Amino acid sequence: MLSRLLWSPGIRAAQVVHRPALRASLLTNATRHFSTSLLRKKPTLAAAGSIEASYPSDFRVPPPKSWEDKGESALDKAMKFFLLAEMFRGMYIVLEMFFRAPYTIYYPFEKGPISPRFRGEHALRRYPSGEERCIACKLCEAICPAQAITIEAEERMDGSRRTFKYDIDMTKCIYCGLCQESCPVDAIVETPNVEYSTETREELLYNKEKLLANGDKWEQEIQYCLDYDAPYR
Repeated sequence: MLSRLLWSPGIRAAQVVHRPALRASLLTNATRHFSTSLLRKKPTLAAAGSIEASYPSDFRVPPPKSWEDKGESALDKAMKFFLLAEMFRGMYIVLEMFFRAPYTIYYPFEKGPISPRFRGEHALRRYPSGEERCIACKLCEAICPAQAITIEAEERMDGSRRTFKYDIDMTKCIYCGLCQESCPVDAIVETPNVEYSTETREELLYNKEKLLANGDKWEQEIQYCLDYDAPYR
């Protein structure tokens, strides 16, 4: 009964009428106890006739220094200007760097180190017997975020599944490495090869034969990278 009385139209109208008055009283009480002196202080007249802003003790930015506080006289400025001190200081740095060892290399005649976890050109691996590793589970095709992998499989006479089509569109690949992580037999991997630029777009559409050829070419480096990274997995 009490809840019905409180939510009756008459009580609700009275609450709506008194809301502006209540809001005004709250704003008046808030502004009465609020002071802007904590946020901003007026400039105070300092010595030597200069006006400097006074900052709170915990202010993040220190007060800016005037030209009088820098401690550099007009004679010092003139000596630097006429004796070219800044220019000779810059030439000293140039000569110092000239006799140091270079930080660059003469690529492609010199090549820098590559991490074992580097993700480069794709390849399909084989077993030591020569049999291809891929079992056509299509996990790499399903997990690829760029949808760059296309697989078509068939069943062999012995009942095993193998792929007869394995295409990768290298122009779509984002080199995330998820295909290599999802493969249960380490069939699809990313080699440490970084030099596979082409002149046409069609050359970046890899088929199964191209991927198997890459695996045969980089098998030694691939196995080294997998063995090096194995303790961390």
